[in-house]
Amino acid sequence: MAACVLRSWGILSTVNKFSNKHILRVLGVELNSRHEVNRRRLQCSTCGLLNVQQKRFMSSRAEGKVLETVGVFEAPKQNGKYETGQLFLHSVFGYRGIVLFPWHARLYDRDVAPPVSDSKPETPGAHGSKEVKGKTHTYYQVLIDTRDCPHISQRSQTEAVTFLANHDDSRALYAIPGLDYVSHEDILPYNSTDQVPIQHELFERFLMFNPSKVPPFVARDTLCAWQEKNHPWLELSDVHRETTENIRVTVIPFYMGMREAQNSHVYWWRYCIRLENMGSEVVQLRERHWRIFSLSGTLETVRGRGVVGREPVLSKEQPAFQYSSHVSLQAPSGHMWGSYRFERHNGTFFDVRIPPFSLESKKDDMPNSFLPGPFSSLA
Repeated sequence: MAACVLRSWGILSTVNKFSNKHILRVLGVELNSRHEVNRRRLQCSTCGLLNVQQKRFMSSRAEGKVLETVGVFEAPKQNGKYETGQLFLHSVFGYRGIVLFPWHARLYDRDVAPPVSDSKPETPGAHGSKEVKGKTHTYYQVLIDTRDCPHISQRSQTEAVTFLANHDDSRALYAIPGLDYVSHEDILPYNSTDQVPIQHELFERFLMFNPSKVPPFVARDTLCAWQEKNHPWLELSDVHRETTENIRVTVIPFYMGMREAQNSHVYWWRYCIRLENMGSEVVQLRERHWRIFSLSGTLETVRGRGVVGREPVLSKEQPAFQYSSHVSLQAPSGHMWGSYRFERHNGTFFDVRIPPFSLESKKDDMPNSFLPGPFSSLA
């Protein structure tokens, strides 16, 4: 099964060759049976076929189309985990990537009803106070191919993994471009004969080609040392998920560290949020509403337009949007919860719950003493 990548109208797609049929699939769209979009005929410039079907976005415009063979698909793993060096395509955002190492997180899915014997009545006025039991779920630290970053930048931030700076400016952050966390079910594995199949400044510093291994890319000592040194700030431990009116919200919090500011301790967290339209109706995010509780006893309310300066549209063609943001408290722990307000095509609004999640600190250290390569300051 040969895999190709299409660059057209700001999306990534794949072509599969199977049983003498060539099908162009937009990752994250056709892979789910609920998504149906318009089709048009397109000649594949790599394999020369005329019967390739292209799926396009409603907002697309005619531009050049180039199909590139990237490798051969492998069967996704239903059990077990992917190893360091596994090449993959992201099933939702469509970028090429490579697995660095796995994380084993606790997934708290509020869409899964607890057994009747375990359920407890909600306290009146409490936001989502029902008890949710977590289950182990595998995520992966991955590198994103920099050639694909421009095509996904409107749907997923490519500089979402940030660190606190090692100097007096307690608000200075540094980002590692092209680093991401990917859930096991979002991995579409493939293999390639290319010795450098992923373009990223850290690829050859973290991995080396070894044809005797499967997959043929193994970790260098640099990757092992970097993972060990930055483990507290990279580790993914808890994932929270909840769906309201077909809009699924997934939240992953990360502790970043503590800094001193104006003779007090300030604790920092980043949180990654993925919004996904599980239905067929086109909706647009308009507002956010956060409630932030600190162990010091303060409760803060934050309201605003959109998220990270955007008001993303979630449709059948582009069902997901992912972003990261930050929060600081003058206490070592706290909680966050809230809601997003979405607008339907007919002008009506509805609120989508953000699952409550904890902000927990860890033993502090200086995380950036071993960050390889140049990084962009977000201060």
